[in-house]
Amino acid sequence: MAKDTLAEAGFYFDELNKLRVLEPDISQKTSELKEECKEFVDKIGQFQKIVGGLIEMVDELAKEAETEKMRAIGARNLLKSVTKQREAQQQQLQALIAEKKMQLERYRIEYESLSKVESEQNEFIDQFILQK
Repeated sequence: MAKDTLAEAGFYFDELNKLRVLEPDISQKTSELKEECKEFVDKIGQFQKIVGGLIEMVDELAKEAETEKMRAIGARNLLKSVTKQREAQQQQLQALIAEKKMQLERYRIEYESLSKVESEQNEFIDQFILQK
């Protein structure tokens, strides 16, 4: 009966017979909630560590990707430069070939002319020898 009177006044005895202001059920639920909160906070801490590691890893991968991207851009620019150099060299060689073809044609014409002169001179010599 003393417990009921104290309970009406808002005082309770726990399992160790200590005087408490909270009901034993509420006190137990509060303790359980406190433990659950502690576990939750620990799990959040672990989650933050995992997420932090993941963010670092993603940052490193982003840096590596950016480095590779810059390398690829440099290689592409170098390839374009080499392609342009080869095109210029090809044009120079084609101009040289055209020049050499023109020179060959001049030499061929000169050869034909000289061959004709030689033929005429040989014919003249033959006629001169025959007349003597």
